[in-house]
Amino acid sequence: MAVPVTQSPAELSLWWNTLPPELLTPIGSPLPGDTTADIAIVGAGYTGLWTAYYLLKSDPALRVAIVEANYAGFGASGRNGGWASALFPAGLNALARASSRSDAVRMNRAMFETVAEIGKVATAQAWDIEWEQGGTVVLARTPLQLESARAEIADYRSWGFGEDDYALLNANEAKARVNATDVLGATFTPHCAAINPARLVRNLARTVVSMGAKLYEETPVTAIEPGVLRTGSGSVRAEVIVRATEGYTPSLAGEKRTLAPVYSLMLATEPLSELVWETIGLRSRETFSDGRHLVIYGQRTADGRIAFGGRGAPYFFGSKITAAQDRNAQVHAGLWRVLTDLFPAISDARVTHTWGGPLGIARDWWASCGFDRNTGLAWAGGYVGDGVATTNLAGRTLTELITGEAMGSSDITSLPWVNHRSPKWEPEPMRWLATNLALRAITSADEIENRTGRPSRRAAFLASKTGH
Repeated sequence: MAVPVTQSPAELSLWWNTLPPELLTPIGSPLPGDTTADIAIVGAGYTGLWTAYYLLKSDPALRVAIVEANYAGFGASGRNGGWASALFPAGLNALARASSRSDAVRMNRAMFETVAEIGKVATAQAWDIEWEQGGTVVLARTPLQLESARAEIADYRSWGFGEDDYALLNANEAKARVNATDVLGATFTPHCAAINPARLVRNLARTVVSMGAKLYEETPVTAIEPGVLRTGSGSVRAEVIVRATEGYTPSLAGEKRTLAPVYSLMLATEPLSELVWETIGLRSRETFSDGRHLVIYGQRTADGRIAFGGRGAPYFFGSKITAAQDRNAQVHAGLWRVLTDLFPAISDARVTHTWGGPLGIARDWWASCGFDRNTGLAWAGGYVGDGVATTNLAGRTLTELITGEAMGSSDITSLPWVNHRSPKWEPEPMRWLATNLALRAITSADEIENRTGRPSRRAAFLASKTGH
C-alpha cells in the first residue's frame, strides 16, 4: 500500500482522539529488510488482524507477518461508525441469484453469528471496546419510507425470518427507542452492537502480536506477487499472501480497478446532558438511521456523545486518497443539518470532532473473500462500509480456506461470497463520471421523493445495479 504516513492518530477520528494511552503505544516497527514467513498479510486493519488472530488460534506455530503502510487501525477500522452489524452489502435476492435461496439465508444467519462472535472474543480477551448490543433502528419519517419499511419486513418474512430477527415498529414503539422528529414507524433488528472501533482494532492488534505475529508498520507495500510481497525496504516471502487493504487496494500494482475508494464522513458532538438524552432516547445505545437513500448512520457513544456520519463526499479521480479528503466543510455541514433535523434538542451542542476516510466498493457492490491455492494469494474486502463485523467472518473464512481445517460446525467456506469474483471498475474517466453521477442520482432521488411523495425511478434503477 503506497500510502505514506500523513496523520497523527489524534487527527484520525473521535475514536482515536479519545483512546487511553496504553492503546496509543506503538505496537509494530518498520520492516528492517528481507524476511520470510509462512503467511504474509498486507494491511493491519480488521481484515488482516482477524485473519492473523484465527490463523494463530488454529496453529500457534505459524509464522505470520503483517505489513502495514501506516500503523494498525489507520484506515477504516479506526474511523467507522462503530456498528458491529449483521448488514452485508449484497441483499438476499442478489445472494440467491448467485447461489440459492438456502445459501442466501445461510449467509444472513452467518452474519448474525458473526456479531455474537465479536462480542464473545472481546469478553474472552477482556477487551474494553465499549460494546453494547442495542440493535439497529431504521426510522420511517415519511409515508413512502413507512411503506418501504413494511415491504422490507414482509420480504424478510418470505425468507423465513421472524420478529426476533426483524421487526416492524409502530410510531410509539419507534419513538420509545429513538425520539426523532416526524417518526411514523421503524424497522428493528437486534443484530448490531455499538462499539468504539479504534478500541477494537488496537486491542486486536496488541493481542495478535502477543500471540506471535510480526507486525511491520510504516512499511508501504508496492506489489503483491505469488510467493512475495514487495516494499521499499525489503521483500517478505511467504507461501500464502493475504490482501487485506480495502479502500487502499488501488494503490497496489495491478489493482487500480479492483475496488473504488469512496469517502464516508463523520462528526461527533460534545457529551450531551442527561436532560437531552431523556429527550432523545437511545437508552440501549441503539444504532440508528432512517429510510432515505443517501446513507446516514449514528450511535450514542459510551461517553454520551452522538457520533453521526453519512455518504455524500465525491469520488476522487484516479482513486486518489489524501488526508485533505477526510474533511469536507460542505458535507460535514450537511450532516449537522440532518442530525439537528432528527434531534432539535441538540441544536446548541458543540461539534467537537469531524473526520472521514475511504471505504472500498467493488463494481457489483459485493464483498468477497477467497483463496487461490495455485498462486497462494488470498483476499477479502469490498465491504461498502459494512465491514466491522464482516471482517471477522472474513478472518475465520480465510483461516479455514488456507489451513483446510474447519474451526466450527457451520460450513462458512461454502457461503455465496467465498471466491466471488467482482468485475473490474471502468478505466478513468468513466469510473469518476459513473461514481459521481450515481452519488448525485441518490441525492436527487431523496429530493424527488420528499417533494412528490412517490418512489424515485432513479433509486429503483440504482438498487437493481447494486443488489439491494
